[in-house]
Amino acid sequence: MRKIAHNLLPEAPHCAKSPLAARASLAYQTGMHGAPADLRQLASRLEQLAREAGAIAMADFRPGERTSAAIRLKGGGSPVTDADVAVDRFLHEAARALLPDAGWLSEESADTPERLEREALFVVDPIDGTTAFLRGDPRWSVSLALVEKGRPVVGVVHAPALGQTFLALRGGGAFLNDAAIAVSARADLQGAAFVAPTEYQDFLGDSLYALRFVKRTPSLALRIAQIAMGEADVAIAKPNARDWDIAAADVILSEAGGALVELDGDALSYNRPNPRRDMLVAAPRALLPESIALAKAAARRGS
Repeated sequence: MRKIAHNLLPEAPHCAKSPLAARASLAYQTGMHGAPADLRQLASRLEQLAREAGAIAMADFRPGERTSAAIRLKGGGSPVTDADVAVDRFLHEAARALLPDAGWLSEESADTPERLEREALFVVDPIDGTTAFLRGDPRWSVSLALVEKGRPVVGVVHAPALGQTFLALRGGGAFLNDAAIAVSARADLQGAAFVAPTEYQDFLGDSLYALRFVKRTPSLALRIAQIAMGEADVAIAKPNARDWDIAAADVILSEAGGALVELDGDALSYNRPNPRRDMLVAAPRALLPESIALAKAAARRGS
């Protein structure tokens, strides 16, 4: 595995200061690869790159109207726009300039097994929620994560049309627009606010928990961020998400006091040969066991 050296970062004079630079824990400052402060600096730079990427996408975003970007269908039938491609190209060039030895995994780039040999990996969704973007719905985001040794250590989810920027550094907390965020303090699932696929809602609604359902956001990264900020208590996602949908939001949720897991309950490992995911559960750690049990029952009922 090729190691990454954060202390070799080039200068980036135009990057805005991040709240993480002041609030990351001392324990992490002496952490991996012996270059902790540089990782905090990198988090600030990646936040700035996500903002710049959002500005590129916004040039083609038309609120309430069809995007001005050209649209075509990918092999699986999902849409992609020229804006997706432009953001992907920008982030690939800019992020790799910061860490040339890091691997790359993006929804809009061809995947190669070469990334599996890298200790550090950028995981990117240039526009998470492309369907929303192309229809003029503001609920889409730029998702950018740095993964090291299989776990995300920096995550940025930037939703420019909503004016929201989430970011986190492992050990440094989670933030929305520079303000610290935390998951719901709810002690149990009774009356909890759920974000769930429509086909699971009848079953979940008939449970003894008297659950409430929150409108589903097209961007999965933003759905997970809803849990991180306590806007909803639990989110369930159907199988077939990909690592680029969730890597940045994973560390944001973790730093906010929650966890994103599959039904085995284990922390997710990234930079695997296959980036596809099974059913996902995002919840505060205190609600995780009950949430997983309920998700398993919903999955059995739906199968």
